[in-house]
Amino acid sequence: MFDEIEFDKIKRLPKYVFAAVNELKMAERRAGEDVIDFSMGNPDGPTPQHIVDKLVESINKPRTHGYSVSKGIYKLRGAVGTWYKQKYNVDLDLDREVVATMGSKEGYVHLVQAITNPGDLAMVPDPCYPIHSQAFILAGGNVHRLKLELNDDLTLDEAGFFRNIEKALRESSPKPKFLVVNFPNNPTTATVELPFYEKLVDIARQERFYIISDIAYAELTYDGYVTPSILQVPGAKDVAVESYTLSKTYNMAGWRVGFMVGNAKLIGALEKIKSWLDYGTFTPIQVASTIALTGDQSCVHEITEVYRKRRDVMVKSFENAGWPVVSPRASMFVWAHIPEPFRHLGSLEFSKKLLMEAKVAVSPGIGFGAYGDEYVRVAMIENEERIRQAARNIKKFLRTPEA
Repeated sequence: MFDEIEFDKIKRLPKYVFAAVNELKMAERRAGEDVIDFSMGNPDGPTPQHIVDKLVESINKPRTHGYSVSKGIYKLRGAVGTWYKQKYNVDLDLDREVVATMGSKEGYVHLVQAITNPGDLAMVPDPCYPIHSQAFILAGGNVHRLKLELNDDLTLDEAGFFRNIEKALRESSPKPKFLVVNFPNNPTTATVELPFYEKLVDIARQERFYIISDIAYAELTYDGYVTPSILQVPGAKDVAVESYTLSKTYNMAGWRVGFMVGNAKLIGALEKIKSWLDYGTFTPIQVASTIALTGDQSCVHEITEVYRKRRDVMVKSFENAGWPVVSPRASMFVWAHIPEPFRHLGSLEFSKKLLMEAKVAVSPGIGFGAYGDEYVRVAMIENEERIRQAARNIKKFLRTPEA
């Protein structure tokens, strides 16, 4: 009915690749199969008790049950300012440079909606977290995909990255207005050091484009690596904003709390569009989130240590199974090259085959972009024994001749 009425924005969105694996996974489980699920970055641990206790305390106060504030209550924005000062020695204007968001995805999408004019061009790495590119499509913009070239240890090949930026700036029409960066990277786990951002800010100033940095996995780091912030670079707030989420660091994925900070013009645009669209996250959740950011941080170490142990078990057990993978130094994922005998299948068909025959669910790399098709993303969301069981299943699977 009404076939003449088209939804052009939705038509521009590609098919959701992960749906095929999710449907197979659910079918296998309905059939009684024990599927070991590494397909989604959904923390499996509890939120730290002191954060939950603060939520309960606040929720028992009736005055917290009304409308909240779309840009975030002042105490939460103050906690964000304290967190940046303590972690990065960065000072933030709480009124002009900080907005609390409903998780980092909501803030990112609404920022892009606010700042993108029809036809605007954004440079987005490939592979990437899907919404990083698709938000611009939904906003009526266009995307220039920068191939994310990596070193053997999964650190960023910075020379290749800057070469690709320079090529895009030289050859693209219209000229790009925005660049998205995400380190530690989802899905590849790639990491960078502060000099990378120093050079990036210099280029943005010279070429006149804004940078949107996503550091959702900033705290999940191992082996002494420390995630830098682009805002540590002098003058970065002239050209950049940065987003963060409490989802992974504090096992608060379902709470939907994050924030965006930095350039006052972009933050002002986000604040304005949010004022038309929402009344902010439920106040008790914001109150509890202030405790997460400014309270006892030993829980962060404990959560990170859980992932480190799982990483070590996964790398060792997968290698013993005949599938060597690179040990990441950040994030909650392993970016695994498809075993050579199966590489011709591509990541989607390999993921289906792995699920059906080994009962192990992973995310196909093609879902993150064309340059991810030789890889799968493996989330460290199962306990160590389940990881070892998955490796045993994989070992049997790899011994089976590929038809």
